[in-house]
Amino acid sequence: MMTPSLAELDDETVRSMSIGAVFSDFVGKINSLDFHRTADLLITASEDDSVRLYDIANAKLLKTTYHKKHGADRICFTHHPSSVVCSSRYNLDTTGESLRYLSMYDNRCLRYFKGHKERVVSLCMSPVNDSFMSGSLDHSVRIWDLRVNACQGILRLRGRPTVAYDQQGLVFAVAMEGGAIKLFDSRSYDKGPFDTFLVGGDMAEVCDIKFSNDGKSMLLTTTSNNIYVLDAYGGEKRCGFSLDPSPNTTIEATFTPDGQYVLSGSGDGSLHAWSISKRTKVGSWDSHIGVASCLKWAPRRAMFVAASSVLTFWIPNNNSNSKSSTEVGTMDPDAR
Repeated sequence: MMTPSLAELDDETVRSMSIGAVFSDFVGKINSLDFHRTADLLITASEDDSVRLYDIANAKLLKTTYHKKHGADRICFTHHPSSVVCSSRYNLDTTGESLRYLSMYDNRCLRYFKGHKERVVSLCMSPVNDSFMSGSLDHSVRIWDLRVNACQGILRLRGRPTVAYDQQGLVFAVAMEGGAIKLFDSRSYDKGPFDTFLVGGDMAEVCDIKFSNDGKSMLLTTTSNNIYVLDAYGGEKRCGFSLDPSPNTTIEATFTPDGQYVLSGSGDGSLHAWSISKRTKVGSWDSHIGVASCLKWAPRRAMFVAASSVLTFWIPNNNSNSKSSTEVGTMDPDAR
């Protein structure tokens, strides 16, 4: 069945989310996933060296490619619906080919990007041009252009860097050791950060950072299993939520497209949703897949995906008494 398009979300709709489709044919953990901004597509990268492309409107696997030489770790769409940037898991110290620009259409590598000496842990594409950023365990953030092999800029930092562009592509944020968030003008980042925020009281590393669609809020997830929503202009903490510990897995949280809700996995295998304005929990669910290390809300649809070694599509369930479908690739017929 078609997944519903995104109407104005409310507490009841968010609370009604249930599993509409399950894909359980992965071998090992799903490392990362990304939605295309304008097409109804999802891409995943997993420990079985696979990159998989899905039609999210119909819950259909479109294509699988395998990358045995380099592996598949972090992944994000470019602006083109059939091309992605993927980071490597293997041979970083020998080949230096830490990032690849891949065509899913004909399974070709369009370009290699060399530079990082250790694993890439954060990857994001500019929403406005061919620039993208990568943060690595080698304590550097590198700025790239899809059209050029050579790195366009390097920021050397302490700790594990996490990166994100705002929705206009004008600003990017880099989270680093000690809960510091540095904001850069993407056109003149070489002049250094124009602002620095500190997440007061939590010195844990930030493992994920996202901007809301309106650019007003930032969402931080830390290795100490705390989630914070900050004012993106002044850095003030708007709200914070604590999760059950997940010692061996970092947790990802996500904004809804309207910026009104935050969803996250937790160490006990549950999923949670909170209203930012009310600072209250709206709903909780059993994830049915253990700890969800990947979680993202679709940009243009009333759906989110959660993944561990299994990928699940969640959509509103208009009939709360009906059971969610757990067939591979089928959507809940009650969600039209």
